[in-house]
Amino acid sequence: MSRVSLKNYIAGDYDPGPGWKRLIWLVFSRVLFETSIPWPGELKVLILRAFGAGIGDGVVIKPHVKIKYPWFLEIGDDSWIGEHSWIDNLVMVTLGESVVISQGAYLCTGNHDYRDPGFTLRVGVIRVEDGAWIAANSTVCPGVVVAESAILSVGSVASSNLEANSIYRGNPAIKVRQRFSD
Repeated sequence: MSRVSLKNYIAGDYDPGPGWKRLIWLVFSRVLFETSIPWPGELKVLILRAFGAGIGDGVVIKPHVKIKYPWFLEIGDDSWIGEHSWIDNLVMVTLGESVVISQGAYLCTGNHDYRDPGFTLRVGVIRVEDGAWIAANSTVCPGVVVAESAILSVGSVASSNLEANSIYRGNPAIKVRQRFSD
């Protein structure tokens, strides 16, 4: 039987970017995003763009939002990011147009190989397509695609792809019905 030994941790070839860039982003993140101060949304969008994020028009970013690395983020027009959301984007997270990420939601692009004693880092991109809604306190796991107009209900965990126009709930999230009838 192998035992986990974190002294043997392996990040593989993962590289989130230069240390100076991560440090400067950390300061901006703490001052403008992870705070109760209601900084203007336009300022937040401007800062995200300056750090390499692709941000559309009409994006709303509430207070207490945590974004790991903005250079791995794209947000389409008219999307909303709610309070206390965490976009833990070690790799690309793409949010389409009119996407809602509700308060306390967690988008996680990184995990570890539990079978490996070195606890190797594994990452997977997340894509949330147009009109989808990640409800409050829900989690989207690495590599998941949330298809157009899908809903991940409150407190649910998406560990596999969600079909378009469908409502999911639970842990793991299962499809419970269609969102819009034809």
